[in-house]
Amino acid sequence: MNTLFDTENSKKLFLNINEASSWASSYLNKKITPSNISYLIQYGRIRKYGNNGSVFINKNELKEYYDKSIKKENELKKILGEDLNWRLSFIEYKESERTKHVHRLHPYKGKFIPQLVEYFLDNHIDEFKKEVFFNEGDIVLDPFCGSGTTLVQANELGIHSIGVDVSSFNVMISNVKLAKHNIHKLAQTINEITKELEKFESQRNNILFEEELLNKLNKFNSEYFPSPAFKIKVRKNEINELEYGKAKEKEFLKVYYDLINKYDIQITQDKSETFLDKWFLQPVREEIDFLFNRISEISDSNVKQTLAIILSRTVRSCRATTHADLATLKEPVTTTYYCKKHGKICKPIFSVSGWWKRYAKDTIKRISEFDKLRTPAFHVCLTGDSRNIDVENKVEKKNPAFYEILKKQKIAGIFTSPPYVGLIDYHEQHAYAYEIFGFERKDELEIGPLYKGQGREARESYVKGISEVLINAKKYLKKDYNIFLVANDKYNLYPKIVELAGMKIVNQYKRPVLNRVEKDRSAYAEIIFHFKEK
Repeated sequence: MNTLFDTENSKKLFLNINEASSWASSYLNKKITPSNISYLIQYGRIRKYGNNGSVFINKNELKEYYDKSIKKENELKKILGEDLNWRLSFIEYKESERTKHVHRLHPYKGKFIPQLVEYFLDNHIDEFKKEVFFNEGDIVLDPFCGSGTTLVQANELGIHSIGVDVSSFNVMISNVKLAKHNIHKLAQTINEITKELEKFESQRNNILFEEELLNKLNKFNSEYFPSPAFKIKVRKNEINELEYGKAKEKEFLKVYYDLINKYDIQITQDKSETFLDKWFLQPVREEIDFLFNRISEISDSNVKQTLAIILSRTVRSCRATTHADLATLKEPVTTTYYCKKHGKICKPIFSVSGWWKRYAKDTIKRISEFDKLRTPAFHVCLTGDSRNIDVENKVEKKNPAFYEILKKQKIAGIFTSPPYVGLIDYHEQHAYAYEIFGFERKDELEIGPLYKGQGREARESYVKGISEVLINAKKYLKKDYNIFLVANDKYNLYPKIVELAGMKIVNQYKRPVLNRVEKDRSAYAEIIFHFKEK
């Protein structure tokens, strides 16, 4: 007997996930993967149909979804302006490509995507690009290197690189990304520490507690927050999400507290004086301290720093906050809660083990991927203030062979994204890491920090700071240099900056920023300024 999906009309209307992927790729003229389609199903963007375990998509519903997306893109073009360079939106790249290999080794606010760096550094990447700015064997400088995106992409292209950042933690991230690793030794050390962590956990109650909590949560969520049916009802206003979510949150709290008492779990720490005291539950803090102490015993500095990055990434994911507030940290969360992001009751983290294993495995994978792409190009990442750092002296001390190349050919140019005035607190975003590893914070040396705001005095200070960085960098640049600064210049500060630095703007590339991972995903436009000597 034929089912609904066996009729000829249904075969044309209903597609399996692979067929839907092929149809969407053809309709949109860009690659849409089966995982992209599965994502739409999982998050209730489109319905799933089927029987006997098969999953089908209604082609008309898929078309309606993508037509709305196309309409939204056209509306953004009107809002952001007709002078946008849409080739620089890189919207055709999947998220996995925008965070390829070591670029996702550790979270970092405000970094640009590697494809933007490739566009300006690679002289083969775009047939429409008329000028060549950098060549293999050149040296590029990033005076605000952050998590090292420019340096990593320069290495891929055989371009030497120098990075400078005022944050010691940022420099450690960059150096771990670029280091040549003994992957076997790294994996072996991770395996040893993971076994020790498991043994440590086996002596405590929080693992059994969390297992039973998860089991009860799964049953509760399956009954009251079925996916994707619940999210679809919310979007159709058939359910008042806030009222319903709060009511069910309250209902589950009794189950939560019963389990706390059953397993005798201490939730909060005895004090709340530091970031680590305030934002981590007691069981998590104990495991963080255990891992830190174990990593401190490692003698190989390369392995130690890499494991420190894994620990930092793990710690960030284990903060006592809601899933929706990871980037903002409003108030510590110590109970189960209704999660708007996932549309169900979620819980705080009670153990680092799962994240530690996940990130350790991911780090090995990403380092191995980059190892196949890396070139012998030199790289140095320095801790310092780019307004006055002696680049040549620092490079000579770090890498004499690289210094000889630097002295001979000078730096070909800069590719960087300076901090946006009054937008991000670059030290505070990694406050946990500074406390764990004992790095000295140098908030006072940040240019345009969040705490100074965006008023007239803050903008004047920003102009002075960025121009001083460029003036200092000119000492080490060759004569016909090229400087590219990625900026959201809503206050029109860069004409003054370039004047003070004795340079001129020879071009501006206005690009739409569409693929954002922050909680606020609204699109905006940013400018890549091209500077040369006046």
